[in-house]
Amino acid sequence: MRPGGRRGGILGAALGLALAAAGFADDTVSFSGYFKNFSILLVPPEITAGGATFDEPDMGSVSNRLRLKLTVQPSKKIAFNCEYDLSPRIQDARLFGQSLFLPDIALGGYRLVDFRNPLSPGPGRTPESFALYHNLDRFVFTLKTGPADILIGRQAIAWGSARVVNPTDVLAPFAFNELDKEERTGVDAVRVRIALGKLDELDLGVVAGDKLKARTSAFYIRGKVHVLKTDVSAITMAFRDNFLFGLDLARSVGGAGTWIEAAFVAPQAFRETAVREKSYVRVSAGADYNFSSRVYGFAEYHFSSAGARRPERYLTSLGATPYVDGAVYLLGRHYISLGTTYQISPLLPFTGLVIANLGDLSVVLAPSVDYNISQNIYLSGGAYVGVGRRPELVGLPPGPSVQPNLLHSEFGSYPKVVYASFRVYF
Repeated sequence: MRPGGRRGGILGAALGLALAAAGFADDTVSFSGYFKNFSILLVPPEITAGGATFDEPDMGSVSNRLRLKLTVQPSKKIAFNCEYDLSPRIQDARLFGQSLFLPDIALGGYRLVDFRNPLSPGPGRTPESFALYHNLDRFVFTLKTGPADILIGRQAIAWGSARVVNPTDVLAPFAFNELDKEERTGVDAVRVRIALGKLDELDLGVVAGDKLKARTSAFYIRGKVHVLKTDVSAITMAFRDNFLFGLDLARSVGGAGTWIEAAFVAPQAFRETAVREKSYVRVSAGADYNFSSRVYGFAEYHFSSAGARRPERYLTSLGATPYVDGAVYLLGRHYISLGTTYQISPLLPFTGLVIANLGDLSVVLAPSVDYNISQNIYLSGGAYVGVGRRPELVGLPPGPSVQPNLLHSEFGSYPKVVYASFRVYF
């Protein structure tokens, strides 16, 4: 079947089920959703080249997202969930071809079939200032049996207790600077969750990529137990021909929550190759504490052996497995993150996040506020501000768009972002 026909078949099936749902009793069907608007100003970093300083023009973006959700549950043992996004974007043409931050998590690929994007403009046309995207992000059937829950279809799969960087979460993780973190990107999977006790579980799954090839798919076995007042999770995974073993421990110590999450990855472990990349380790460890009814805080240390020791080598690592397949996006090795939430009023929390790269001494600051205007209506705003040495263009004459080829710090090479968000839930 042609890819376009398969994509049309998916949407047709979703609409057909939505219409069929109208025939169920009212208490078996629920509709919900939300509308979100993100207005963004992006200020690229200054770039030095040949003793001169170049300023790229500021960029703007207005991104909207309408998400419709349908849940059908004809019995306690059977459920169906379908969620569809429609996202019109008005933004600078340069943003259609690049991420706000470099590097970005390489998502996508864990779907058997998918829609063509954008809807507008059509095939072969490059967006100039407007594009319309769509996404069938959930399409999952759940069957609850006595010993297990079986989930088949497009669904969210996420793991890890760390707050900023989750080493074991490689399917569809969030970067710390993602503006919309409410829902994970759906992946196509068959998942079986077997309850072994009140707090113990065995989770097995096959996550499908393009044409269900080993190079694009994943398989995992994850177990979770509660022992000695500690939640212990272990996972073994084959993803895109790579091998991962992960361990996650979380427990309360003296009123504080603590965690340590680690992953060992052997690149290309299931592929014949003349030159095999080095294995790498990622670890996140931290603690959080409620200092009062109004103040919450956490601290987390992150180590990644996949990162470069010196900023001059940051860009040379981007084509390696950790950044292409392993959801690694931080460029260095050692990081400290500090986060806090202060409840200014019951309807107005302030959140602050500081992440420091201990190797090049650069920092990113991320303050934000969120105001509950009325029931189901929210207004928020914030910024991501990188502080550090500026990037450089070496050995090439600057063209119309200056792109650095030498970084002297990680977060000093990030653009500054200021955003406002308006959200309505229904």
